[in-house]
Amino acid sequence: MKNQLLKGDALTLLPTLEACSFDALITDPPYASGGLTAGARQKPPSEKYVQGGKSALHADFAGDERDQRSHLRWMVMWLSECARLLKEGAPVCLFTDWRQLPLTTDALQCAGFTWRGITVWDKTEGVRPQLGRFRNQAEYVVWGSKGSMPLQRRAPVLPGVIREPVRKADKLHMTGKPTALMRQLVRICEEGGRVLDPFAGSGTTLVAAQLEGYSWLGCEMTDHYVEVAGQRLAAL
Repeated sequence: MKNQLLKGDALTLLPTLEACSFDALITDPPYASGGLTAGARQKPPSEKYVQGGKSALHADFAGDERDQRSHLRWMVMWLSECARLLKEGAPVCLFTDWRQLPLTTDALQCAGFTWRGITVWDKTEGVRPQLGRFRNQAEYVVWGSKGSMPLQRRAPVLPGVIREPVRKADKLHMTGKPTALMRQLVRICEEGGRVLDPFAGSGTTLVAAQLEGYSWLGCEMTDHYVEVAGQRLAAL
């Protein structure tokens, strides 16, 4: 199948895709987090998230300002559409942070998927040291499957904790994940499979899928990141 990076809103694009045509859903959706109050969450990402002391280091992105109820509803909407697109037994991996971890596990199950666990991304000890507090050095991958998940799938044993630092040269999105992290994560897809990422951002999941030998399709609505992802993928 043809690899594609589609420009537009996932909720508009996903219904146009063929049912049961993907072997894994691996994505890093907006968390609608970054604040302890509704007012704080509604600020643009460039005001909510640390960018190495440079407020304009990365471009803003859409969809990160929802309150809890609307964010849960939105998650269930696009996950339900993804359920139509995935083959039976296909794995699902969703990034989230500590604030939205409970909501993400709820959304996965509300959309009809089987919740199977949580994998930890350890960002290492260099992250956000604060005296008298625990470091927020982890983010999480909520994972599950569409129905049963046979043990004989053509995929390796995967780590429950993946330790990868954020490298400035490799971070091309405000909330971008390391390519090395994503190369490990995409291996949950069966050999020769096709990966779906409805929130492609700077294209790291798609780049990782390509490097690991999978086909892929991604959606992204922010012009700047469509261009960044396109350039990265073309370079491969």
